[in-house]
Amino acid sequence: MIWYPYEQMKTMKEPYKIIDAKGVYLYTEDQKLIDSVSSWWSVIHGYKHPVLNEAIVSQTEKFSHVMLGGLTHEPVQRLSEKLADFLPGDLDYSFFSDSGSVAVEVALKMALQYYMNRGEKQRTMVLALDHAYHGDTFKTMEVGDDEDYHFVLNAYGPSAHVVHIPTKTAALEQAFEKYHGQLNCMIVEPLLQGAGGMRMYDVSFLKRARELCDAYDVLLVFDEVATGFGRTGNRFAADLVCPDILVLGKALTGGYIGHAATVANKKVFEGFYDDSPEHALMHGPTFMGNALACSVANKSIELFETQDYMSKIRRIEGITRREMDGFCDERIKEVRMMGGCVCVEVKRAETLRGYQQFAYERGVFSRPFLKYLYAMVPYIIREDELVRVLGVMKEWFRR
Repeated sequence: MIWYPYEQMKTMKEPYKIIDAKGVYLYTEDQKLIDSVSSWWSVIHGYKHPVLNEAIVSQTEKFSHVMLGGLTHEPVQRLSEKLADFLPGDLDYSFFSDSGSVAVEVALKMALQYYMNRGEKQRTMVLALDHAYHGDTFKTMEVGDDEDYHFVLNAYGPSAHVVHIPTKTAALEQAFEKYHGQLNCMIVEPLLQGAGGMRMYDVSFLKRARELCDAYDVLLVFDEVATGFGRTGNRFAADLVCPDILVLGKALTGGYIGHAATVANKKVFEGFYDDSPEHALMHGPTFMGNALACSVANKSIELFETQDYMSKIRRIEGITRREMDGFCDERIKEVRMMGGCVCVEVKRAETLRGYQQFAYERGVFSRPFLKYLYAMVPYIIREDELVRVLGVMKEWFRR
């Protein structure tokens, strides 16, 4: 039996069985569905893209995987070089892993050891945000802040090593004033908090966080697993405010295969670069730098650059604002839009019960959660297809 994610197996409804996928569409035996959530926000180029397919096939004919322990290969070298060129500032040093959650674990481990290598063993604390979600492994749950996902940690009680604050400048300044000598890093989902409710906040908060991290010698970590590659309307939020460590995943491979990168700047890298073996980063996922994943990631980034994906994202945002501006209902708390994301937050979760099947019958795959009905569409979507997705969302409230 398959154990499905985020489901009570005893009461879950039968999942839709996909038999094919192409472009923005998923196919079941009886329905053709626009994927309005891009397979958890990762399939930015759509399904069965010929360029990405070819990257996987051609690399398979050479080899699919070799470990990076004592070995290397051309696809991972190219991806590391590409990221160094593609990312802002001196974010030049890529440590690869196989999922976004693990990549965040690596970032948190890097931040802690960076100060341990300097003999500052008191810096054991992390500053994080209210409503944060960084993954479902244990340290990522600890820096997260969502009872619906992380209630299992109640078994341990409050963490002595994590402080959560709202996205308010006053709270940020107070936290640094109180804890700066104990902090090793501040971690955020920049501009857009995903699984915590598609919450959006202003770049001024990040700018102030950067200033305070510099003033108090604290590392700033951006978890751009969900926000990277254009989802906020920026290539990366890091283009606006540059962190010390950047975490990428999801769209890194165009959604083709699990892969992630924890990218450090020169300061962080040099904190490990030493004659002492004890100062090395002792971490090594088996499938880090997987050749198939690196090959398709290289092509995914190439498509993003050469086909001007930022203009596609601006078009998506423009259409979304045209269709959703002014949309309201007494059951709706707020409609939020940013880049390639739109979220309708309702006042009561019961309002969305049955929406997934409603959308399915109208040719749209959606997966609302809690009080949040949202769309994060593939960037190749046509205007009529996007209007259809948004129209089904509005139709639900007009029945």
